[in-house]
Formats: sequence, C-alpha cells, structure tokens
Amino acid sequence: MSAQLRQRIAVSLLSLSAAGFATWQASEGYTPAAVIPTKGDVPTIGHGSTRYEDGSPVRMGDTITPARAEVLARNLNSQTEKQFAASLPGVGLHQAEFDIYMDFVGQYGMGTWRKGSPRKSLLAGNYAQACHDLLKYRYAAGFDCSTPGNTRCWGVWTRQLERHAKCMAAQ
Repeated sequence: MSAQLRQRIAVSLLSLSAAGFATWQASEGYTPAAVIPTKGDVPTIGHGSTRYEDGSPVRMGDTITPARAEVLARNLNSQTEKQFAASLPGVGLHQAEFDIYMDFVGQYGMGTWRKGSPRKSLLAGNYAQACHDLLKYRYAAGFDCSTPGNTRCWGVWTRQLERHAKCMAAQ
C-alpha cells in the first residue's frame, strides 16, 4: 500500500520502531571512549550520546561498555520521544517519518529541532517541504559538509541525503 493511502498517526501515539533504533545505532556507530566526532562538536560516547540520563554532559576521558551504551541510548531516546511529541501538537506522521525525524533529533538535538524549519513545515502541514528542509542541515562548525571531496564531515551530508530520500519515499 502506498504512503498516500495510509493515514498518518498522532505523534503522541508513536515511538521509535525497532528498525529505526537499529538504523540510528548503525549510523552513530559505537565508541567505548568519549570522542569529538567532527570539528566543533561536543564529546559523544556509546551510540552518539552527548549526555547522561541525569542531564550531565559526556566528558573527554569517559568510557562505556556496549551494554551500557545501549541502555543509555534507549533511556535518552525515551526522554527525547516525549519532547519530540510535545513539539508537534496536532501533527500526524507515518512511522517512517517519525523514525527519520527522531534520527535527526538524535544527531542535531532537541534545541535545533524546536527552532528548525522541518518542525515548522510539519506544524504547517507541509510534509514534503519538511523533507526538503532536512537538506538545510549540512554544516558542522560552520563548514558546508556538502562540499564535494571534503574529508572533514562528508558523513553529515550523506546522512542528510539518506534521510531526505527516505522521507520523500514516505510521502
């Protein structure tokens, strides 16, 4: 059945699918010790976590086991889902869209999501535009990651291209 024939579901009734979580984990990878993934970023650990459940930031020198990384990621994801749903009152999404935007929030943070154009487009009911808005997020520390041949942050841009393609496929 095509996405156009399916009903969107209220965001408050959705949660990240197992496939969405697995995709996010694969995109983030696993680091046992805190690293700064791209120039200008903050320390991350495990599957891209920048903070712990109590809100304290990850610091360089912190270490984590694979099991703890998964627990941390799931706990933070659960908190983020609630914030994400609250940011989109009255909006319905397909499961694929929910997973895509949660992946975006996992990379860029809730602050960027709240003030960003994808959210504004969704609130206005412009679902395809929200997909296109994802492509605006191609910078890391002021550098345009879509610059061909760059070795600094090419993954930032390729991840956005993948999100955009999946988002458009859900329309």
